[in-house]
Amino acid sequence: MSEQQSSNRVTWDSEVEYPDVSDRLRDGLRAIKDPELGLDIIQLGLVRNVTLTEENAVIKMVLTTPFCPYGPAMVDMTRQKAQEGLNLPVVVEMGMDVWDFSMMEDPSSLDWGLYA
Repeated sequence: MSEQQSSNRVTWDSEVEYPDVSDRLRDGLRAIKDPELGLDIIQLGLVRNVTLTEENAVIKMVLTTPFCPYGPAMVDMTRQKAQEGLNLPVVVEMGMDVWDFSMMEDPSSLDWGLYA
């Protein structure tokens, strides 16, 4: 695990049995950016859990808004990138959690100009 872990870093189920694979997957998924916010899906905390077996992977994910126009594309990119990195079939399940800034790895590090 990296030294730059934030206090809001989501811990995945896969990290117990497959920590090295999980770290590589996390790093690979950082390539997927939310086009409106310019932040990656790991920074935003959109990947809520990953479960790995020797046969497949299941990624539980949320979107920043239920009607995110880029949602379907980001979900498909997540599945493709994970399949590439894991060399396993991947299913992406959508979680029902409502995303908010507290899910981000480090929400305090951003100055979005929302508060004066």
